[in-house]
Amino acid sequence: MDDKLIRKIVDNVVSEYRKRTDGAAPDRSVSVGNITLSRALELCEAVKAEAARTGVRAVVCVSDRGGHPILVECMDDAYIASYDVAVNKAFTVVALKMSTSKLKPLAQPGGSLYGIQFTNSGKIVIFGGGEPLADLEGNIIGGLGVSGGSEEQDTALAAYGRKYFEGV
Repeated sequence: MDDKLIRKIVDNVVSEYRKRTDGAAPDRSVSVGNITLSRALELCEAVKAEAARTGVRAVVCVSDRGGHPILVECMDDAYIASYDVAVNKAFTVVALKMSTSKLKPLAQPGGSLYGIQFTNSGKIVIFGGGEPLADLEGNIIGGLGVSGGSEEQDTALAAYGRKYFEGV
């Protein structure tokens, strides 16, 4: 395609979009398939504020629907080890389409997923602090991983983040 044709197509798409939205806020019911960086930043700030309020120095990771980190932020004086744990929690929830706290009982001895933490190059986390992020149709568009506190604190912060994400 030549530049003129591409420019014409883009102009037509933008013009049609403007006609349909008439300046209204974007329709979040339509999934583009991945969480956007702006929503990831907003979510991360909310989780960090809640972590600070509760006295946790956390690392927060937001991944895309493929489990790849698009944002990782470390609060001051967070544990160095929390970085990899948060990233892997965000990967786990996308890879298995469930929170890490729901995965935990399934991965215990006698559970249907016992030993799963040894798959995927050891990136599967089997304790709380990870939540999948879904669009309004229930399609997973990203993952949230939080690490830095106790398992209970990480689980609560990730659940807070998911609820915040769903309410925005």
